[in-house]
Amino acid sequence: MKYRKKPVEIEAVLLENDIHSISQALNFVSGMPFDTEISLLDEQAANAAQMTNGLVIPTLEGDVTASFGDYIIKGVQGEFYPCKPDIFSQTYEKVEDGE
Repeated sequence: MKYRKKPVEIEAVLLENDIHSISQALNFVSGMPFDTEISLLDEQAANAAQMTNGLVIPTLEGDVTASFGDYIIKGVQGEFYPCKPDIFSQTYEKVEDGE
């Protein structure tokens, strides 16, 4: 049997190896709005992420490391999971405002 993925809109951020991207990803998974002001906590988290080459995020299966270059996706039930960029580009397309 074959199945087709239902069209569904998701939220996602691209995790890159810089403090602004790491701070944005931290705020994304914590549900807090992104603030362009970088806090000391953000700097400490960014340093830890850079030492481990990624960011540990909570998922339904437990904590998982999203590597730099991965997208962090928020699923339809509010769950988070990392996605490799090649799979992301094959599976998702950007939704323009008003769609």
